[in-house]
Formats: sequence, C-alpha cells, structure tokens
Amino acid sequence: MDDKWTGGHLTDRDEGPPTVRTWRPISEFGDLEPSTADSDALAYRTILEDPRRNESDRALLTLEGDAPRVELWLGGSKRGEYEPFAGPLPLEFDPETESELIVVCEPDGSNRDPESAGTEEVGEASTSIRARQPPGVRWSVDVEARPQTFLRRLEVRPRLTEDGGIIDVELEIDAGRAIDDAITLSLRPEGFRGSAAMQRLAVQANAGERVVVCDSLEVREPSLWWPQGYGPQHQYAVQAKLGADSMTQTVGFCSVTRDGEEVLVNGRPVRLRGFRWHPGSDPVADIERAAAANATVVRVEANAPPEALYDACDEAGILLWHAPSADGLEVADSEGEPNAKSDGAADGTATLRSSLERRASHHPSASLYGVTTERSQRYDGPYESGFLSKLRFRFRAWRASAVETAERVDSVAETIATALPDEYPVISRAGPPGTDPDATQLALGWEYLAAEDVEWLLESNPSLGETVAGIDVGTLTDEDVDPETVSTLESAAFDRRFDADDGRETLERYQVRTLKTVVEALRRRESKTLVASPIQDRVPGGGLGVVSHDGEEKPAYRALSHSFEPVQAVLESPPTPGEVGIVLCNDTHAEREVIVGWTAGENEGETTVSVGPLETAAAGTADVPRDATEVHLSVHDDDRSISNRYHL
Repeated sequence: MDDKWTGGHLTDRDEGPPTVRTWRPISEFGDLEPSTADSDALAYRTILEDPRRNESDRALLTLEGDAPRVELWLGGSKRGEYEPFAGPLPLEFDPETESELIVVCEPDGSNRDPESAGTEEVGEASTSIRARQPPGVRWSVDVEARPQTFLRRLEVRPRLTEDGGIIDVELEIDAGRAIDDAITLSLRPEGFRGSAAMQRLAVQANAGERVVVCDSLEVREPSLWWPQGYGPQHQYAVQAKLGADSMTQTVGFCSVTRDGEEVLVNGRPVRLRGFRWHPGSDPVADIERAAAANATVVRVEANAPPEALYDACDEAGILLWHAPSADGLEVADSEGEPNAKSDGAADGTATLRSSLERRASHHPSASLYGVTTERSQRYDGPYESGFLSKLRFRFRAWRASAVETAERVDSVAETIATALPDEYPVISRAGPPGTDPDATQLALGWEYLAAEDVEWLLESNPSLGETVAGIDVGTLTDEDVDPETVSTLESAAFDRRFDADDGRETLERYQVRTLKTVVEALRRRESKTLVASPIQDRVPGGGLGVVSHDGEEKPAYRALSHSFEPVQAVLESPPTPGEVGIVLCNDTHAEREVIVGWTAGENEGETTVSVGPLETAAAGTADVPRDATEVHLSVHDDDRSISNRYHL
C-alpha cells in the first residue's frame, strides 16, 4: 500500500457509500492514529484510472489483501461483503475517467454495533487502532484493459506419476462476443534444458457466457524443485493463448510429505530452518533476506499471502508453511464471486479450502499448512532460572494444558485443519509447552525461565524440540520508545528482563544470546523443523523480528544466519571460562569431513571431524580463558570456510 491510498475512520453505517471524516494518506494498514470516530471500522480509498484504450475494451481490477471482514464499494456502488476476505479477487467494472474504490474493514472480533465493538487492551491505550486491527496488512489493486473475449483465469496443478509428470490445466473464458476457436497451450522449462510441449484446445461460447475448459500436459522425466541446499529450483512456464490474449503461470514439481516429525521432500528427509513472516513489509525483500540467512522455510501467519511472496519462495528455494488465522471462519458464498457473503449459509471451511487450493496449486514452495490462533493466556514468568522456577513453570504448563488445550486449541485448530488441502501435510496445532502442541512456540528467556533452560525443557520432553513454530524474544529499535506502545512486545516481559537505563546495544546483545542459545540447542538435538523469529518487526519502535520495521538488520539477523548454516559448528552451552564442548551439525544429504577450529583469547585449536548426512558429531572442546571476550568457531572444507562467533 502506498500514498495513492488514503484512509480514515467511518462516521456512520447507513446504506449509502461509506462516509469518513477526513481521508488521510497512509503507508500501510493499521497506521491510522486513535480517533473519536463513531465506528471501529476503517475505510481505505484509492482512485482507479480508466485503463481502456478504446470503448470496446473491458476493464478488470484485481484486489490483493487479507482481512476478517470487508465491504467493497466501487464507483459509489456496493460490490459485496466478504467474511473473511482473502484475495486476489478479480472484479469487472464500467470505469469512469476516475473510479473510486473503497475497502471497508471491520476489526476482528467486532460487530456493526459500535457500543459492542471488540477491542483488545494494549497497556492503557485501549483506544489504539493497532490494538483492534491486525498490523501490517496491505491492500493493492491492479487495473487492466482486456478484450471483449478474454482468458479470465488460468489454474495449473502439477502432479507426479509413475511415468513422469502431468500438469492439469483449467481455463475460464469470459466471452463478450460469441466464440468458436481454439486455445493454444504451451509448456517450456524456465532456465534449464527439459521437456517442452504444445497442444490446442477447442472452445465454444455464446456472447455473455463464461465457460471453463480443461486439459492436461504431459511432462516426460520432469525436473524436480528442491529447497535451497538440497537441489535446483526447476520450474516450467505454462502459457495459454486465445487470439491476441494470453496468460502464463509458472509451475514446479515438488512432493512434500511427513513421516512422523520428519519432513520429506521428493521422498528424501530434509531439515527445515527459517523465520516467520507477517503481512506489512516487502515480501520479495523479506524472502531474499531469509534466503541469505540460510533459511529453507518461512511460516506465514496470514490468510491470503500475496502472490509475490509465493513467487519469491519459488525462486529462492524456500518452503512456505502457511498458517491461516483461526479467527473469522464464519464465511458464506455467493454465485460468481468466491468468499462473497450471501443470505444462504455456507460452509466457511469449504470456502477457505477453495481459496487455499486456488492460490497454492502451482507453487512448488507451498508445502505445509497449520493454524494461527491468538493464545488466550500467556506465560507471565517465572522469569528466573533454578529448581523452584522450573517447578513453577511445570505447574503453569500443566494448568495451560488443562484449560487452553481443551477449550481452544482442539476446538479451533482441528476445525480449521479439516479445511486444508488434502495433498499437503498439516501441522494443525501450534502452542507453548503444556498445550500438547503439534508444533511448539518457545519464549525461553523472554516470557519464562532463562534461555539456558532449553536443555532442561528438552530433556524433560524431547518432543517439544522436534517441530518448532516460533521463538520469541524482543528488542527496541528506538531508545526513546515506551515498550507499552509497541503492540507486538510483551511489556511485562520487557520490564522484567531489562532495566530502565539499558540501551539499545544491551537489548540487542540479549536478543542475540537468547536466540543463539535456543536455536543451537535445537540443532544439536537434530530438530526436524525449526522456525525462529519473525523476519521483520511489524510496527515501528521494536518487536520480535531480526530486522527493524524500517528495514535495518539487527545483530540477531547475522547471528541466526550463522546458526542456520547447513554445516556448522556450535557450542554445547553459552561460553564461560573453562572447557566447553563443540558439536558439528550437518543438515545436508552428504557425508562431510571438515576441519573444525576454535579461538578464545590466546588459546586455539582444531580437529578433523566426520559427520553423516542429517546428523551431528562431537568436535572436541574449546578452552576459554578468563580474559577472553569472544569464542570464534570455524569450519573449513574443500568448498568454503564459515564461522560462528560467541561474545562473552
């Protein structure tokens, strides 16, 4: 969303077009300041120019975005209600020289009665719009001219067979005029030598009709798509052409399954390491950063990830673990427009399933699914380490299991999991220790205990480290910001972890140390899927991310990029004076023999270590002197040298 969009609070809810006190430029969803507006709803407005070059052309807009409840108004007319809205949504319209598009967003958890509208209190600022709106959601709209008869939709679905591969093609044709013609389908490899194909498909339609035609393209010996580090990212381009009109989709062959906690890609086990992603920042830049930090997976907490995110993951070789929100599942459908609300009740999970299948069908990176739910209660300590703190934590985890799992996770997550596409693995429940999660969300050293207690936690329950959906530890990026005003930070945790005079450098060092301690403990224990922090902060001032809201890399970004190296040496515990063990981790499919070196103050050493595929091996010990300020580990093989640093 850019400055072509303006926004404001709705002042009434009558039957006419939305009314706003003042339209103000905004840079992204959720940036409107608190107001005395009469409604909790926000409206977003942009002006569309007529894209047509001649009157015989037709105008089509495509709206991208994601929100729990939406009304669309175009040219002063209401075009529909969507609950939830999950773009992209194509709409044909009769443009004026300039046409006004308004997107009205209802806050999640609210209704149309302002007196009963839901709010979530953040600190004392219960009127903050960020406390009621999911931060970071962006709206974007593309407008294009199309001929009288055009290709409205192209969907391609690849599947592997015993003899090779098949790409199923489904085309929707919008016939403004009668047509009796043929569509040309072609297939070509993108950037590599491989199978190509071309065939024709007959189509007939009367004027004003929309028809759907289907066909399949055979691919002999298809080249597979792999996550980065495990193989090339082969993709094919499928083009459909009708007269002068054409559409193209890229597609890749990739099979993702789970065997217990093990993730198999194209039949072989892999190790997934990566970050979380939330809407609001540049998806292409974020995925490029994740790839540069050795990520092989991103966990996307959004109902409708932008197409650019899927494309970037396809290109970079990063698997996409999509976790749509469990909120706002009461959806309905109307004829002709998916997700549109109607008087007839419809199954919301079926609508969600259709949307996910439509978006992800041709993307090889679309691999795993899960559910994002807001935790009804968070751990508020114990913040200390030690025996008694662990007992208190164990009791709190047991209480969370009794209350939270039974009442929330099973009922909500399992319901939404039934909507997810059958051909993808589903990790339905993500939650903190004690909630019997399918994927664990950790906040050691932040909401409870100390980072070093990860060893005790994993010894007590090793399954908690098999699949990890997130690791939380926050920091401020502006020393003048009050933590209570940063909606994505737990101010109670922040106050207990830091003193009022702690500067930005202290906070950033703590984030680095905490993340490295937890992440590397999980790697030493051969965690199968390990997702750490969000890539980027969702709001200005700070957050849980490893990149600030304005795009500046925090020290934790570089630290995690070292921790995620496919072949890396890590310490067995945070360094202190004395001996500390070294472990070599190998996330690749090849057996490795490397030289592991270490330096601490004036002491140094090295040893040759062999490690099997997807395994770990002991790599000696480092002797840390009392005057050392850091421990430097290095790994050397025939291809490259990598390092890993620890500050004391």
